[in-house]
Amino acid sequence: QLQLVESGGGLVQPGGSLRLSCAAPGFTLDDYVIGWFRQAPGKEREWVSCISSSGRHTNSVSGRFTISRDNVKKTVYLQMNGLKPEDTGVYYCAAERGPVASCSAHSFYSWGQGTQVTVSS
Repeated sequence: QLQLVESGGGLVQPGGSLRLSCAAPGFTLDDYVIGWFRQAPGKEREWVSCISSSGRHTNSVSGRFTISRDNVKKTVYLQMNGLKPEDTGVYYCAAERGPVASCSAHSFYSWGQGTQVTVSS
C-alpha cells in the first residue's frame, strides 16, 4: 500500500518561506496525481495545489505557492513563499492514480500523516 511521507514543515515568521516535500518510500509517483491540502485548527481540510503525472498543476494560492515534482527523486514539492499567519495548519499530501475528477480531498485515496506549518512572529 502506498504510504506518503511529508516533511519540511516548521515555524516561520510572516513573509518567510518553506518547502514541503512528499515522498513515498519504495514507490515511484510517476503515474500519480499528487495533491497538497491543509487543515487549520477548527476548520475543514482545504485543497492547496495539485499536480498531474504530466506536470500540469492547479493552485488555490496563486502567486505564493508553487507545486512541482521531481520524478527522478520520486518527490513532490510545495514551495511556499510570502507566508502569512492564515497559512498556519497541518499540510497533507495525497496521491491517486490519475486522472482525478478534481483537486478535492474526496478524489484521493492515499494520504500522508501531515506536517505542521506555523506562521507566527
